[in-house]
Amino acid sequence: MPAITALDKLDRAILHSLQRNGRETYDVVGAQVGLSPSAVLRRVKRLEEAGVIDCYVALVKPEAVGLGLTAYLNVRLEKHLEVHKRNPMDVFRASVQAWPEVVECVSLTGEMDYLLRVVVADMAHYSRFIMDTLLKHPSVEDCKTSFVLDRVKATTALPV
Repeated sequence: MPAITALDKLDRAILHSLQRNGRETYDVVGAQVGLSPSAVLRRVKRLEEAGVIDCYVALVKPEAVGLGLTAYLNVRLEKHLEVHKRNPMDVFRASVQAWPEVVECVSLTGEMDYLLRVVVADMAHYSRFIMDTLLKHPSVEDCKTSFVLDRVKATTALPV
């Protein structure tokens, strides 16, 4: 994939528009940014090919599909455990991919190794995930949970 060295003002405006509504027509985006629909299409294709635009998705409200509890889990791994002679972090990273409750996993600096965003139906579902999945994982040493009380801001849009 060729890399874009710099995004110009029009690229940023197109990205801003598409982040607000990825299904917007090129006619509407063009009117917003001052370009023809064909010029917008060319720029969008270039941004896609360069990997700036990664994918298009539908964002689903968790509560609308029965997932009313969101938690953030700080996870610390046992660093010296030899599970099948693989690095515990590699084993953990592979396992996380198969856990549907985990919608985001990031590696951290500091005391804990990973931060997981977990979305589940309720406290019983959360408890099953913790007890039957996360804490039974051979690499996990400790975890600490914070529950979301209110979503003050939730966006996927980057400040381009």
